[in-house]
Amino acid sequence: MLNPGGESSRRVEGLWWLLFWVSLAVFTVVLVLMAFSIVRARRNADDTVDESEPRWASRFIVTTGVVVPFLVLTGVFVVSLADVRALADDPTDNILTVKVTGHMWWWEAEYPNGAVTANEIHIPVGEPVRFELESADVIHSFWIPALGPKRDMIPGQTNTLRLTADEPGRYRGLCAEFCGVQHARMGLYVVADRDYDSWVEHMAEPAELSASAGQDLFTAGSCAGCHAIRGTDADAEVGPDLTHLASRETIGAASYDNTHENLTRFVTNAQSMKPGAVMPPAELTADEVAQVVAYLETLQ
Repeated sequence: MLNPGGESSRRVEGLWWLLFWVSLAVFTVVLVLMAFSIVRARRNADDTVDESEPRWASRFIVTTGVVVPFLVLTGVFVVSLADVRALADDPTDNILTVKVTGHMWWWEAEYPNGAVTANEIHIPVGEPVRFELESADVIHSFWIPALGPKRDMIPGQTNTLRLTADEPGRYRGLCAEFCGVQHARMGLYVVADRDYDSWVEHMAEPAELSASAGQDLFTAGSCAGCHAIRGTDADAEVGPDLTHLASRETIGAASYDNTHENLTRFVTNAQSMKPGAVMPPAELTADEVAQVVAYLETLQ
């Protein structure tokens, strides 16, 4: 959050520093008053102390406990209004819109041209992007700290968020609302891509048909009951779309690198790597798992 990569995140960072310095100033004043009280009490420990209430006590309490906090909070509120307005999305703007749906515990992204991917969202560099945020089950919260504020995803409701990435790169995201046992491993990456048009065009294409035992095992078995691979008979929507799985850098909602070993372990028994995930252990032999994994690794 303190290494902003876009206009929205810079505004959030500015508000953070404003609140930090105000809080530090208040904290310092309180410490000084406490130290003054302690020193004064020790000096007067052996003296006869007048326990009657000082004439200025009420005014001091009202001033420091009511007036000063009111002025500070009002000033912070007024200053932050400009940033709040700037961070608000204008739904009438004609900009790229990506629909993101939160699932337990992964992210689905749908693009205007029909491309569908999971846990890895590409956006063009330097252009504002509107995210339409929905939830398929419980409350989630979409947050890319380096790009902007978080936004809740409420079942039955669509919220929007506008983000811009100034520089190409990979920005880590996460769910910022506790949503169950794998909440901590519900991550994603937003990739700011200079060659975004080519990427999204490729993602919209169906997978190339493969005359392999792995594809037959995938489409004829339980895998096709949850996952889709466009261009094949597998068209389920329970789990992530795997059409171009091999092009993704991670699996398990950014929990593991997309390597041969990790993919094999995940297909064999996802519960061993992500307990509580909906995906059950594979009803396949070791040889059949190897064939399915080999097929998935061709899905570029």
